Amino acid sequence: MFNDSTTPLSLLQTRRSGKPRAMVAPGPTDEQLRTILSVGMRTPDHGKLAPWRFVIVPQERRAAFEAVLAEATGRAHGKGPVDLPANREFAQQAPTLVVVLSKPIREAKIPVWEQELSAGAACMNIGHAAHALGFVAGWLTGWATYDDHVRDAFGGPDERIAGFIYIGTAGAELEERPRPDYEDVVSVW
Repeated sequence: MFNDSTTPLSLLQTRRSGKPRAMVAPGPTDEQLRTILSVGMRTPDHGKLAPWRFVIVPQERRAAFEAVLAEATGRAHGKGPVDLPANREFAQQAPTLVVVLSKPIREAKIPVWEQELSAGAACMNIGHAAHALGFVAGWLTGWATYDDHVRDAFGGPDERIAGFIYIGTAGAELEERPRPDYEDVVSVW
């Protein structure tokens, strides 16, 4: 499966984020996902530090992810695990889920901010690569991104979740969202 955009520029101009809850199978094969994540690694990375990493959450681990979300929700409310439909949807949607972790190397001479920007660029590269292969991707954050219990399920205290990237086939027409007017965001100094 390859996106039929004819040039690299038209590929970039046609990329749209998909809503993970509207994604259907098929998702990428293991080989396609390896390609997508390899493109994600080809991101600007001052100092060649690779200050990020990717955690694939396969379908057979989605219930465990849902349990992590329920535990985190309960902790936030001072109780045991809380089963919420929103947590179930967040954990179960889309055929493929990749958690991108920002892992800055604090001892490096490269500022942490640049390393965090590199993690964001890796997320965007994953989205572009998924689109190039004919899939749709959605990069979500939300409360789970900032919850230490959720973070600890995938990484350690020196890491932060940059996002949850869902990949699949568009189950509905992708909407063009409003974009800023060129003149509102571009100026000449």
